[in-house]
Amino acid sequence: MAFEPNVPPVQVHLCVKGGKAAIAWYEKAFGAVENFEQMAEDQERVLHANLSLFGTEIMLHDEFPEFSPDVLSPVTRGGAGLAINVNLATPQEVDAIVGRAVSEGAAATMPVADQFWGARYGRVRDPFGHVWAFNAPLKKG
Repeated sequence: MAFEPNVPPVQVHLCVKGGKAAIAWYEKAFGAVENFEQMAEDQERVLHANLSLFGTEIMLHDEFPEFSPDVLSPVTRGGAGLAINVNLATPQEVDAIVGRAVSEGAAATMPVADQFWGARYGRVRDPFGHVWAFNAPLKKG
């Protein structure tokens, strides 16, 4: 199966309530860069957006229960159904990104700590209900 150049074979497509606010939050907390945005006909909901962050690209849209009732935000569903795992290069990056996310309103659901599997790891739930896990290898010593 062939893919378009520069399109990852697997992409996260986040459904949120408050797409414009979510884009702004991901830009501020995670350093995301918006590459594309299309608003819905109502000019209030994001129909589709592409964001670059952590060396990849994710897609994002507001809820559209009238068209797609099987894809709803974690807020509507009562919690996230998965964690988005981001592998970083250094333990210091894990500390920094989790700290920045929490300072911008994310909830630390697993405080950053050195883990038995040899990594620095921490997990947050962003203000839109999505869970992000950050992982980096510990130096072998």
